[in-house]
Amino acid sequence: QVQLVESGGGLVQAGDSLSLSCAASGRTFSSYAMGWFRQAPGREREIVAAVSWNGANEYYPDSVKGRFTISRDNANHRVYLQMNSLKPEDTAVYYCAAAREAWTRIPHQYNYWGQGTQVTVSS
Repeated sequence: QVQLVESGGGLVQAGDSLSLSCAASGRTFSSYAMGWFRQAPGREREIVAAVSWNGANEYYPDSVKGRFTISRDNANHRVYLQMNSLKPEDTAVYYCAAAREAWTRIPHQYNYWGQGTQVTVSS
């Protein structure tokens, strides 16, 4: 069992940067793939970043590639999402998630979810 708690959301202006953090509990954290997802009002949840258990593999969709960076600290059971050059279309609730897989970017393979943190980007 893994419990996830996100932090770091807020209101920023277009072009600003924001860093999200996810604190994970559970002894198996370091063996799980981790991901960040987002959901805007009226839209489906979408993946914005994923990282393998050891950090060797990363995935970003085109919409955030080059602007977002995922990283993990297995020793401290944390995952981070650095978001640069934010755009109004990045406005959403951002979720941290864990998969009982060493590496995956398939959303339905993510088993554990945090409660989400709001990110709002004003134009």
